[in-house]
Parts: sequence; C-alpha cells; structure tokens
Amino acid sequence: MVASPVSPPTHLLYLHGFRSSPRSFKAQKLAQVVATRRARGQAAPEWACPQLPPSPAQAWQDIAALTADWPRDTMVVVGSSLGGFYAAVAAQRLGCRVAMVNPAVAPDRDLARYIGEQTAFHNPEDRFFFRPEFIGELQALRPWPLHEPARHWGLVAQGDEVLDWREMAHHLAGTQLTVLPGSDHAVSDFDDHLPALLAWLGLD
Repeated sequence: MVASPVSPPTHLLYLHGFRSSPRSFKAQKLAQVVATRRARGQAAPEWACPQLPPSPAQAWQDIAALTADWPRDTMVVVGSSLGGFYAAVAAQRLGCRVAMVNPAVAPDRDLARYIGEQTAFHNPEDRFFFRPEFIGELQALRPWPLHEPARHWGLVAQGDEVLDWREMAHHLAGTQLTVLPGSDHAVSDFDDHLPALLAWLGLD
C-alpha cells in the first residue's frame, strides 16, 4: 500500500535554542523553504520564528499567545536544543505535531551552571541575565513522557558536544527518530537532513 502524502502545515513555528535567535541557520533554512514555496505559488504555511525571552515561563506565555488562534491539527512546531524542549511542551499542551532537533530534555539541570549574565550567540553585544528562578520555571514546564510520540519527529546527533545523545534518544523513544552517527549539537550538516524533515512536514 502506498502511503498517503502528508498535507503541508497551515502554520509553522520555529523555536531557537538557549542564547540563540531567529538568525539560527536552521531557522533561516526553513524560512527560505517557506518563502520559496510561496514565491512559486505552492502551498506555504504561515511562518513564525520569535525571539524568545530568557524566562521560560515568559517564553511559554509568548508561544501560547502567538499560537492561540492557530489550528492545532494543521500547525507544526519545530525546535532545536532548548527550543526542542519548548516544542515538546507545545506537543503536550497544544496537541500539535512537533519536530525536535537535539532537544534539551533536562534543561533545569543543564542550565543551572549558566545562572548569571550571558551573551547572545549571534550578537555578543546583546546581554541577558539567566536568573535562578528560571530553573523552577523549567521544572514546571517539564513535558515528559511524550503523549502520542509516534506523531513527533526527532533528530539526535551522537556527536552532540553539549547534550547526551542517549538521554535525548530515550526521551524521544517512539517518535520518528533518526540518530546520526556523528554531527554536532548545532547539526552543522543540517542541509543533509533537511529533506527528511521537509518530507515529514509535507513540504518536500
């Protein structure tokens, strides 16, 4: 039996990682795909990639407000690193499809050592303060275990120098998961894996 083609999402949200921004190269790649489809007259989702605030509670409030009027059954959230954690929260609380790239699965533990002043990755002159109370905010958002994991897509790199790939793979068990034998936290070879993500999204 031939599988039915996947309908493109009507709304697509990308969530960047800790210290990152909408200038993330993965976000830019997806934005380019959406723009190209629109220019060609193809079905293209409404695109959003907001700058997320340092506070996890505020970040989630912003995400919830942004997507409040989006149709849950035809929207998709894509997130990388801490954005992958927020994407998992969206899956649990909004019931939408999500794709996670090297997601932070225990950011309350891993980000505790970053309490204090931080610089933005894409603009070192942009500084923010990661406050102690943000750890509790992350704990309050904890989305694991995933409901209906088969509706989710995951990409995990064994070469991730920041997060433990085994821990990520454990939390993403049951998803449409690809474990890369190498690569890195940023998935610098994202171009090689973009076609698989686009096929899952229905944007190939």
